[in-house]
Amino acid sequence: MTSTSPSTNSTTENDRLYFKQLLSGEDFAEDDQMAQQMVNFVYLIGDKKTKEALVIDPAYNTSNILKILEADDMKLTGVLATHYHPDHVGGEMMGFALEGISELLEQIQVPIHVQQAEAEFVEKTTGVSDDLVSHSSGDIVKVGEIEVELIHTPGHTPGSQCFLTENRLISGDTLFLRGCGRTDLPGGSAEEIYESLTTRLAKVPDEAVLFPGHLYSPEPSAPMGETRANNQVFNPRFWGK
Repeated sequence: MTSTSPSTNSTTENDRLYFKQLLSGEDFAEDDQMAQQMVNFVYLIGDKKTKEALVIDPAYNTSNILKILEADDMKLTGVLATHYHPDHVGGEMMGFALEGISELLEQIQVPIHVQQAEAEFVEKTTGVSDDLVSHSSGDIVKVGEIEVELIHTPGHTPGSQCFLTENRLISGDTLFLRGCGRTDLPGGSAEEIYESLTTRLAKVPDEAVLFPGHLYSPEPSAPMGETRANNQVFNPRFWGK
């Protein structure tokens, strides 16, 4: 699996924390060519003591993801969705029907946590409505005794959100180690993503580790300080400022 050792990423490890970074097409959905091509990351966050876990952006093969949790003696209690695009939550994309939260809910009933600005888009994309729980930026979702802060980071989509937990930032398509999410898709905004990167994520310390939504760089994760220093999207000139 692609999970990176916390000790190499300057994080302070909580003995209760359960954390896994899964690469689509490799760690799960191994036979899915779309999963291999899109190189999405799915994340598992949980409490080892209570055996509860959350999954971030389940797509492609939700049965595989549940089996990974079962093998680790963990039980899924909720879903965190970074944004509504089908490669993160399921739905139709480029003529393909991608599995996601709709199929997951057929196997287990859990809440799907989304930003309020994203709920309508998640519903349109997946058909899921009753299980959606809308949030505002700064809300906390707990899994056992592990807290996950939801940070609204519009720009890639109107309701994109990142998750901060135990000095780890799971950024979806808002921020990659190299570059950031596209802003030329419906609902995208270069102005908003620049504000999200430089203002809304300013609270994330340099020693926190960035875990992106796709493997778009040789490394699967990196410290935020290193990313801020090396990623051109943090340079105002990149945005013509």
